[in-house]
Amino acid sequence: MFGVPFQYTLSKILLARLEYLRDTFQIKEGDFLTFDALRQAAQCVGRVIRSKADYGMMIFADKRYSRHDKRSKLPSWILSHLRDVNLNLSTDMALHIAKEFLRKMAQPYEKIGGSGRKTLLSEEDLEKMGDGGMDEMLY
Repeated sequence: MFGVPFQYTLSKILLARLEYLRDTFQIKEGDFLTFDALRQAAQCVGRVIRSKADYGMMIFADKRYSRHDKRSKLPSWILSHLRDVNLNLSTDMALHIAKEFLRKMAQPYEKIGGSGRKTLLSEEDLEKMGDGGMDEMLY
């Protein structure tokens, strides 16, 4: 993601919203705009990963994401993956880290139970259920 997705600040609707937030809740315009932009960035990251077996990479290609006041507004699930050693990298170093990540993630996915998901019931349990042995399993 290049840049921070700030809203168009000359929008009359946005200006009215900012005025309302300032007058009613004493929320500074800059605070709301930053929060909203980082909310949108987090939403973009969330679109990359849709299931446990998915993997993806988002590159925050803007120095502002390395600032604590910006990063602290990102959700904790994103913050848990942002490491200080990966901030302010050169293009070459970022490319190296990206290649290593993709090489590691492209390894065969070990499927458990043939479906890629861990099942709570064994094949034997399912057979018992099919034979009307559900009571036996529950007690």
